Amino acid sequence: MKIKRRGSVVWTGGLKDGKGELKTESGALDGYPYGFAARFEGQRGINPEELIAAAHAGCFTMALSKILGEAGLTADKMETSAEVTLEQVDQGFAITASHLTLTATIPGADPAVFEELTAMAKAGCPVSKVLNCNISLDATLVD
Repeated sequence: MKIKRRGSVVWTGGLKDGKGELKTESGALDGYPYGFAARFEGQRGINPEELIAAAHAGCFTMALSKILGEAGLTADKMETSAEVTLEQVDQGFAITASHLTLTATIPGADPAVFEELTAMAKAGCPVSKVLNCNISLDATLVD
């Protein structure tokens, strides 16, 4: 099976004064604005790193749901966030880390098995595989 997904952007202007609009094939984002100030100066607005963080959190959680099912477990609830780090390296910028934080309620889950399964999901989700950075995880199993 091969699935292809598309996203696109239209950009006008220079780096600092320019403006872009993001669009996803699904229409979830359609002409969504972004620019330099939202990415590098802390101003309100979307930026590529937030999109990567959301994609990583979503991908990891879906992968874990699959792995849990294969182990005969089903989560009542999983809440995952991802923090992506963009930093200046050498002559440019790079995404150097993505830190996942998970809080999960999984009836019948043994903490040691939970740790093993979350590590499998962290390593195996497609977004983790595409990121060329340090990926860390804090996973908490709650009763």
